[in-house]
Amino acid sequence: MNKSDLDEMFSYHKPEPDQIPKYEAIRAAAKEFAGVLLDNTPQSPDQTVAIRHLRNAVYSANASIALKGQY
Repeated sequence: MNKSDLDEMFSYHKPEPDQIPKYEAIRAAAKEFAGVLLDNTPQSPDQTVAIRHLRNAVYSANASIALKGQY
């Protein structure tokens, strides 16, 4: 890894038209699963952690799309 990699990783990547449905599909699936978590687990710190991990998974998946699998 070098500074140009960091520049690429930490800059804004405007979605390309073919990427938009991918982002939307990931968010929709994650929202559906988050609802399943809320409906089937007691409100607790563990529930919060589960939802945060799901949110982080969405962020990582989005980064994978934006960075075209480079990192």
